[in-house]
Amino acid sequence: MERRAWLSKMAAVPLAGLGRPAGASANGRPPSGGGFRSDYFPNVVLQTHQGKKVRFYDDLVKGKIVVFNMMYAQCEGLCPPMTANLVKVQQQLGCRVGRDIFMYSITLQPEVDTPPALKRYAKMHGVKPGWLFLTGRPADVDQLRRKLGFFDIDPAVDQDKTEHIGLVRFGNEALDRWAATPALSDPGRIVQSILWMDHPKKGFKKR
Repeated sequence: MERRAWLSKMAAVPLAGLGRPAGASANGRPPSGGGFRSDYFPNVVLQTHQGKKVRFYDDLVKGKIVVFNMMYAQCEGLCPPMTANLVKVQQQLGCRVGRDIFMYSITLQPEVDTPPALKRYAKMHGVKPGWLFLTGRPADVDQLRRKLGFFDIDPAVDQDKTEHIGLVRFGNEALDRWAATPALSDPGRIVQSILWMDHPKKGFKKR
């Protein structure tokens, strides 16, 4: 519990280089005449809580502003309050979710959390369209978890799902701009951090 309390007080943490292509400048922009490489994020096949098959990079991430967290449907600790807080984030973002900002929750128990199980979980928490709950092959999900930085350097802690990292990751893939903040932070603060991905120099705008 001390670890979770510490995470809940963390400030937004920039993830320098998460997904940065080789040769990209420090601000995440591609070199002149070049483009972003897609080989950081594995293009594995996942299933949404609606039963649709999607490719992680091509369908969910490429060119988008995205928000990620990890959870599992049978969690009785951090997951319910974390999901409830992110529901408030979705409400504040309004119609932008599913239009130009995309929210994704990836299960930590893909062997248990089938699309119907995730659909029930989403419905129970009042999740609206534009926020997808995702499952897939265990090996693929674990690869994504590590690529997104949802792991502990202590192997024993990392294997304990009840101690999973309670962060929300967000970024603008087109600009290679990424950061993270505790999922139990004030919803308004999380919203501002997400909007910063779209307007880093112009301030926060409502659409």
